[in-house]
Amino acid sequence: MFGAGTAGCGIGNLLLKLMIDDGLPEATARRRFYAVDQDGLLVEGMTEHQPFQAPFVQPRAAIEGWTLGCPHRVGLLNVVENARPTVLIGVSGQPGMFTEDVVRRMAGAVARPVIFPLSNPVSRSEATPADLLHWTDGRALIGTGSPFPPVDISGTAFTADQTNNAYVFPGVGLGVLAVRARRVSEAMFIAAAKALAAISPAARDPRQNLLPPVRELRSVAVTVTAAVARQARAEDLCEDFDDTALDRLIARKMWEPVYRPYYRKLF
Repeated sequence: MFGAGTAGCGIGNLLLKLMIDDGLPEATARRRFYAVDQDGLLVEGMTEHQPFQAPFVQPRAAIEGWTLGCPHRVGLLNVVENARPTVLIGVSGQPGMFTEDVVRRMAGAVARPVIFPLSNPVSRSEATPADLLHWTDGRALIGTGSPFPPVDISGTAFTADQTNNAYVFPGVGLGVLAVRARRVSEAMFIAAAKALAAISPAARDPRQNLLPPVRELRSVAVTVTAAVARQARAEDLCEDFDDTALDRLIARKMWEPVYRPYYRKLF
């Protein structure tokens, strides 16, 4: 995670919970995260750690065998060289920080590097999809925080997905309204993320996009809504409902874009 503020650590906390749910002991899962902030990798002994950063602070023992140019500050390139990460998430607001050297070194150790330069607007993005695809020979799985123009790959135009609120928040909001959930839990967001992941085109074909096309956002919202509603029921955050009634509950709260025809009347 490049950028260990509230956004980066918020993303990290959800990923951490998913890893624990999948069976990793919490201590082991926490050691899989390398959070790099303005002062470098978060390591024990550094001053001014924020409480929300605590789960992602690495023990000094974890980097004892690392080759470092400057032992007092572990930068992003040092982490990539020594930890050999499979996923790189940028929420730093610092443009161009996913440099060619960083990306090529990561791609040299990972068959399918997952790289998400999420800072926005475009002028603050850690890298562009065009550069990431070029530096990884087209192998990177990319999600951005801003819209970028298509990239030509062997004569085919590829547009990196903008992994923003449009894919999850409408379904979360609709799920809450449909079943009148009393509050929104962390597990409901995780349910939304899993529902979206399950319909990822790239999961079925690595040549496809990470997310469904924007024209399918309405059906995506319905899929996410159902997952959020069922999770609210599982946590006893709403009145009980039967699965056979869920479609009706969702449809009742969905806006239908139907417009009346208007004609010009000549007097």
